[in-house]
Amino acid sequence: FSIELQAVQQACHHLWVRNSLPGNMQLQASRSMRASRVQAPHASRIHLRPVVRAAPVANAAAVEAKVDKVDWPALAKELDTKSPLEIMDKALEHFGQDIAIAFSGAEDVAIIEYAHLTGRPYRVFSLDTGRLNPETYQLFDAVEKHYGIHIEYTFPDAQECMELVRAKGMFSFYEDGHQECCRVRKVRPLRRQLGTLKAWITGQRKDQSPGTRMAVPVVEVDPVFEGVEGGPGSLIKYNPLSNMSSAEVWNFLRVMGVPTNKLHACGYISIGCEPCTRPVLPNQHEREGRWWWEDATAKECGLHSGNVKKDGSTEQRKADRDLWIDGSAVQTLDKAAAEKLAGGARDKDTLLVLYAPWCPFCQALEPNFEAVAKDLAGSHVTVAKFQADGDDKEWAKANLGLTTFPTIVMLPKAKSGFVKYASERRDPESLGMWVKTMAGTA
Repeated sequence: FSIELQAVQQACHHLWVRNSLPGNMQLQASRSMRASRVQAPHASRIHLRPVVRAAPVANAAAVEAKVDKVDWPALAKELDTKSPLEIMDKALEHFGQDIAIAFSGAEDVAIIEYAHLTGRPYRVFSLDTGRLNPETYQLFDAVEKHYGIHIEYTFPDAQECMELVRAKGMFSFYEDGHQECCRVRKVRPLRRQLGTLKAWITGQRKDQSPGTRMAVPVVEVDPVFEGVEGGPGSLIKYNPLSNMSSAEVWNFLRVMGVPTNKLHACGYISIGCEPCTRPVLPNQHEREGRWWWEDATAKECGLHSGNVKKDGSTEQRKADRDLWIDGSAVQTLDKAAAEKLAGGARDKDTLLVLYAPWCPFCQALEPNFEAVAKDLAGSHVTVAKFQADGDDKEWAKANLGLTTFPTIVMLPKAKSGFVKYASERRDPESLGMWVKTMAGTA
C-alpha cells in the first residue's frame, strides 16, 4: 500500500510540474517523468530529474547578432508577467554556456531548481569569501549532490585579504563600515567571474529591501559590471524571482523538496558572511539581519548597486521634478514654517519627511508616504515634507536630526524636540503603525 501511495504522489507531483511548464518544455518534462518512474519505489526523494542534453553549437556571428538586436527594456516589460520558470528558460536558451547562476547559499537555491526544471544545461558559481557560516558550506555540498552539478567557486585575492587583515584586523568593518571588506572579498571576485560571462542570473527580489531594491527588472543590461567583451552594456542580468515574495519562494522550495540552509530554521532569513549576519525577530524585515550596526541607507554591499537606490555622485543630484506635488495629501513646509515647528510651536502632531527630490531613496518613498498622508487626512496628525538639501541642509541637521535622505521624524504636539523613525521599513503599514505608537488615535 505504501508503495502504491508513493507512486500516486509521484505521478501527481510530475503532473503538477509538467503543467507548470511552458508548452515548448512540456515534452522534455514528460520524457524525464517517464524515465523517473523506473526508479526504486523506496527512493529517498521524489523529484523531477530532467534529462540534460548538450547545448547545440551555434554560429558565433549569428549569436552575436541575436544579442545585439535585443531591445532589453522591451523584453523586460514582456517577461514581467511571466513565471520565473519561463524567464529562466528564456535566459538559458538565449545565452547557453555564456550565462551562469550566482548562488549565495541562501533561499536563492530556488533559481537553481528553476534552471534544473527547464532541462537545459546550466552553470552555477558561488563566492566563497572565507567568512561564511559552516551551514552555508554544508548547503553548497548538498546542492552539488542533489543536482549532480559542480559549483564554480570564486575566491578573493589572497594578497588583498592578507593586507587588509594585517592592517586593520579581522573585524574592521564593525568600526568603519562593511564596504571595504565587501569590496575585497565579494565585489572584486564577482567582477572577475562576471568578466568571463555574457550574462548572469541572480536571486534578487523587489521585496528584499523596501526603498532600495524596487528597481529590479526581470532582465536588464547590467548597470555596474562588465561581461567578457568589456565595456558598458556588455553584460546582461536576469532576476527571475524579482516579482516573487519571500513567502512564495519558500512555498516553492517546500513543495519541490529543495535543500536549504540550516540557518533558516534558526531565525536567519538573509544570509551572508558569518560576522555580518544575524537572525531577525518576528516582524523584522529580512535585511535588518545584515550590517545591523550601520545606518539603514547603507545596507547594500555593492553586488547589486545598480539596483540599489543611492544618492551617489554630484551628477545624480538633479531632479526632473519635485516630490509630493500638486494634489498631494502631503503638506509643503517652507523654511519659516519648519523653523516654527522646530521651535515647538505645534498645535498638532506632525509626521515630517526631510527629503531631496534628486534622491532615489526619496523617490521610492513617495507613493508610500503619500498613502500614509491620505490615510491620516483630517486626523490629529499632519503629514508634511520639507526639502532639506541645498542651503537648508545644515539647519535641518542641527534642528531636525537630518542625517541621510530621507529622514522621517515625528514632532509631538505642544512639545519641543523630535523622534526619529529609525527603521528602513518604509511601507505604509510600518509607518502607520509607528505613527499610532507615537501619536495615538485621537
